Amino acid sequence: MGSDPQYASYPNLLLSQHIFTLRTPSLSAYHPAANKALTASIKEASQAPLYRYLAHPADGILSSEIVWDEGYYEELKKGNDKELEVLDTEIKESDEKAGESEVVEAMGKKAEFFARVVDKERALAAYEELYTKTPTLGAKIDIVLAIIRMEMLYDDKAGVKKSVERARRLIDTGGDWDRRNRLKSYTGLHLLSCRQYAEAAPLLLDSLSTFTSTEICSYSTLVLYAVLAGTISLNRVDFKAKVIDSAEVLAVLGSRSGGAVSAGDVEMIGAETEDTEGYSSLESLVNSLYLCEYKSFFVALADVEELFLSRDRILAEHKAWYVREMRRRAYAQLLESYRVVGLESMANAFGVSVEWLDRDLSKFIPSKKLNCTIDRVNGVIETNRPDDKNRQYQDVVKQGDQLLTKLQKFGQAVRLRGSERA
Repeated sequence: MGSDPQYASYPNLLLSQHIFTLRTPSLSAYHPAANKALTASIKEASQAPLYRYLAHPADGILSSEIVWDEGYYEELKKGNDKELEVLDTEIKESDEKAGESEVVEAMGKKAEFFARVVDKERALAAYEELYTKTPTLGAKIDIVLAIIRMEMLYDDKAGVKKSVERARRLIDTGGDWDRRNRLKSYTGLHLLSCRQYAEAAPLLLDSLSTFTSTEICSYSTLVLYAVLAGTISLNRVDFKAKVIDSAEVLAVLGSRSGGAVSAGDVEMIGAETEDTEGYSSLESLVNSLYLCEYKSFFVALADVEELFLSRDRILAEHKAWYVREMRRRAYAQLLESYRVVGLESMANAFGVSVEWLDRDLSKFIPSKKLNCTIDRVNGVIETNRPDDKNRQYQDVVKQGDQLLTKLQKFGQAVRLRGSERA
């Protein structure tokens, strides 16, 4: 199992969810709760850098939402300076009077202090300095994971990508089982934030049975991410095995876990508690898609968009794309079974008007995302699925022609060089 994870307490990624909520006008109903949570965190953890980052009247990202008090800021900053002075003294004394392990421990406290008060630049610098002094591989991995969390909090996708690769290289040299699984969750969340759902799905679904990374999200939130990623990217067989019939998924989704409630009772994604309220809509989404109950699927998709996609900091950025792709997937699933489908019949199956379905299908057909044509005169949709065998044959012919051309050019070059020698 390896040693227990270190440096996992800070930063608190739930803060980034509250910040996202306050920056999103459509979530105004949740602004008071998010404001209260942020101001409470700033006070309890003496987060002067975070307070300035959020509320400063000149460049604070939430200056219109959080009141700036210069005196309060100076009070917080004074407390931070005193705490930092004590930590610097501890490092100095450890360096002079104690051994290397005591120095590393003191440096770790300083790095965690910067992470706690959410001072990004100084936290990253302190973690890098700690990294150079840390002798054990497990602790080095924990430091890089802490760096990843700080970069996630600030939505630094480029930084997260580099740090994830760095952590993977360390783990490949001999990381233990627990840290391998923790990195799997971190990587899955990063891929999700970059709209790489197909790559994120297997990592997130595999993480469900071994999840210990509660420092990045709650277990129920991980289930949400895994189910959404799997639903949009897995083929039908894997979707059934890894999502529909998954014991970990069934333990969380609404009605089957006995926790179904109305959609209106949902509070906020990203909560630290294991709250599965509203997950019945997610269960309805996956089941209706698999069972081809498309009218229920569209209703559930709208609920999931409102309850989860719009409110979560990771999912909201790709909300419109996700909803569009899920509609395309449902259309493609229905059309796969028929060569000709009545336009009115298909509209009734999805619970929409013929005109709306016509417009929506027209968004996918020109880009070849749906292999069909619409015949409005006869009121039908004709599928024109590509013939895989014919396509493979054409690919072989094309590649064979390219190979013969290259061989001819090579033969000519060889003959020319031979004649030159002669």
